[in-house]
Amino acid sequence: MSSDYDYDLIAVGGGSGGIATANRAGSYGARCLIIESDPVLGGTCVNRGCVPKKVMWYAGATAHALRDASGYGFDVTVNGFDWSALVEKRQQYISNINNAYANYLGKNNVTTLTGYATLVDKNTVEVDGKRYSAARIILAPGGYARVPDIPGKELGMTSDGFFEMTQQPKSVLVLGAGYIAVELAGMMQAMGSQVTLGIRNQSFLREFDDLLQEKLMEEMLAEGLHVEKGFTTASLEKKEGGITATGENGVSLDGFDAVIFAVGRSPATESLGLENAGVTKDARGYIPVDKYQETNVPGVFAIGDVTGQAELTPIAIAAGRRLADRIYDAQEGRHMDYSLIPTVVFSHPPMATVGVTETQAREQYGDDMKVYQSTFTAMYNSFTPHKSKTAMKLIVAGANEKVVGIHMIGLAADEMMQGFAVAMRMGATKKDLDDTVAIHPTSGEELVTMR
Repeated sequence: MSSDYDYDLIAVGGGSGGIATANRAGSYGARCLIIESDPVLGGTCVNRGCVPKKVMWYAGATAHALRDASGYGFDVTVNGFDWSALVEKRQQYISNINNAYANYLGKNNVTTLTGYATLVDKNTVEVDGKRYSAARIILAPGGYARVPDIPGKELGMTSDGFFEMTQQPKSVLVLGAGYIAVELAGMMQAMGSQVTLGIRNQSFLREFDDLLQEKLMEEMLAEGLHVEKGFTTASLEKKEGGITATGENGVSLDGFDAVIFAVGRSPATESLGLENAGVTKDARGYIPVDKYQETNVPGVFAIGDVTGQAELTPIAIAAGRRLADRIYDAQEGRHMDYSLIPTVVFSHPPMATVGVTETQAREQYGDDMKVYQSTFTAMYNSFTPHKSKTAMKLIVAGANEKVVGIHMIGLAADEMMQGFAVAMRMGATKKDLDDTVAIHPTSGEELVTMR
């Protein structure tokens, strides 16, 4: 470790990526500093993303379970739902995570500092007029939710605003077609809000397999959610009955208590001072890196959403840990492999995917691929008033039918996918799945019994 600098490593950003990198490096003896602009550590995921989102998703799932109870012989009367009480418990849970960071980072001798960091040069950052130097700097500031530049935009909120709401909105317009939009819309509808989802095209989640897009659309419509297709917001206006959104096509949607923008996120690179260190960014503001997460400037690295690679919390964590392993534990060549990344959308019902879609497989393998598919009513749903369907697709390629894609939607899809993702990374074939004894009765057995 170099003694020519204040630290061996400075992480700009105290989200999942910055924390994971510094903590792992610190465990190897490196002197690390994390600089975070928020008063608390954890970044978007912990404070305004994955963690509070999953809590609200569980609330939606609980609402569905109460609705389903009659199918199992229970006479249940739901007397109400206290959104503010749930939010209070959720925030306490998050606070416990924030406190845990301080505890275990301290054990690895990682120093934390609150403030906005700006690069001075490739080895130096400045925070509130004071400079700190390091042999290496890692940029992990994350991103922020975009707000469209339209008249009345101040009447809407982003996902950040959603997590600040202490009272449940009765009527909500969610604008966007990505996973954040779909998740927020689904959970609020499940908890009793009336939700309209405004999307620019005819479908949402268009980067996912067609099967998942189609089945989730069916399920969300069956839940009573309204999807306004071909809608791009031109303006928002406050009227007596609530907020009115007018589309570029002239269509007006009105009477909303809240409007949520979920139209994408941008990298937080504008005020980093990249030019002072000679670090380049692309036209969209992302920082290009090589396979070792290094920027065009040796010794300056970037991980997480700011790189524009797979913008997922576990990716930032994994990339950061591998970087620390390679540099501070002499694990030569260790780096993040961005292939075969399993992903879950916490919709209602949840959907999970890993590998290529059917469209991608046909482009990549032509006739040398095959699709196995199944749609069924899971045992649980067979007894419930709402007969939600489960659907699965297995995509294989080559003479040995190597599994190249798995896609599923339905109860417990989120939990099922993790194990199958491991099998895919190990090169599983259709025969390997066929030779695996099915766990009966489960939905997961469908993937090892497909014909």
